[in-house]
Amino acid sequence: MNENFLNKSEGLYIVVSAPSGTGKTSILREILKICPNMLFSVSYTTRPPRQGEEDGKDYYFVSEEAFRDKISRGEFAEWEENYGCLYGTSANTMKTFLEKGFDLILDLESRGAKALKKNYPGGVFVFILPPSISELEKRLNRRGFESEQTVNKRMDKALDEIREIIWYDYVIINDKIQCAVDVLRSIYVAEKSRRERLVNKIKDFLV
Repeated sequence: MNENFLNKSEGLYIVVSAPSGTGKTSILREILKICPNMLFSVSYTTRPPRQGEEDGKDYYFVSEEAFRDKISRGEFAEWEENYGCLYGTSANTMKTFLEKGFDLILDLESRGAKALKKNYPGGVFVFILPPSISELEKRLNRRGFESEQTVNKRMDKALDEIREIIWYDYVIINDKIQCAVDVLRSIYVAEKSRRERLVNKIKDFLV
């Protein structure tokens, strides 16, 4: 990928990762309410919609054949398989919105986040943790509609994902949703104020 993909005058992209049961979806929903210049990057997936999900808003729901066709044409910035379903981020969506100066926030698992970090320089990577391992286990069990075997699988997967935090830029402990949202917003504001992202705005002061 071209290292100039993210020009200093373009938008910023933030990747948020977290194991299942951490409250990531709630945090992202709130941050989008208070950051009007930030857009949610809608991923493609082959899994069926869940109750209340909307095509084009939560995901673009496509067939496996259509998804793999996009892979063959190189249309994804990253893609991965999770629990037998495919998920991917549109490279064109990222390029288009970032070039227009919008900031993107992406909800990705660690494998997809690592691929994006490698291929698209300039992103900010945030990992959300529960207050404790025991609290994570409680949250997974609280869902109620999943079997014990499924919960155990999700717990094992969560622990594997948590081990990936060593290469993320920031870690947020989600004890209270509003506090976690405030921290994420602070990260966003600080990153937008980094000198290297303001080159075009400050150059006149440096003549």
